[in-house]
Amino acid sequence: MTKARLRDLIYQPVKAVVNEIGVGLDRYNVTPHQLTMTGFLVNILGCILYAHGHFSSGSLVILFAGIFDMLDGSLARSSNKTSKFGAFIDSVIDRYSDFLIFGGLTVHFAKANQADYVLLTLAVIAGSFLTSYTKARAESLIRHCDVGMIERPERILIICIGGLFGAIVPALWILAFATHFTALDRIYYTWKRTEGNLSERDED
Repeated sequence: MTKARLRDLIYQPVKAVVNEIGVGLDRYNVTPHQLTMTGFLVNILGCILYAHGHFSSGSLVILFAGIFDMLDGSLARSSNKTSKFGAFIDSVIDRYSDFLIFGGLTVHFAKANQADYVLLTLAVIAGSFLTSYTKARAESLIRHCDVGMIERPERILIICIGGLFGAIVPALWILAFATHFTALDRIYYTWKRTEGNLSERDED
């Protein structure tokens, strides 16, 4: 089952450019791991800015970090350096980056004594992790579990748009709903697949 995603609409127009940059980086012996870790370090800066309430600048920094997230995969493919461990560590670093981004917001709201927004942000953190976990766990049982309305690229884009346009709280509400909806959608889809109510052809 394949669904068009927001990230596809964004990534496809720049795919050729990203691939070209990946080829260029390979010539300078840059490794995918170096790009992954650079993006992670940039996200730390975004976390600090968010924690201090600098939502616009923090969002720009996090969007910049996303460039490295796109390039590491492109570089790995163009240099034939793809590996199972590389995919694994990239996913792990993404989870740490998610925690930093939304953790920074949690710190900001806690400092401002806004307990309701602290809880809202914690709900987003839980939903973000469950979105990833349900897919990983499902794919240990079935071949694919790509269903759901939102994944990491969409989460980052939504929170950054909210930060840039002074709508960080509405963005969090959207994410709180969308992440948990995605997790529940994957639970339901996996139930259908494991119970035999969905064929292999339907899954494709």
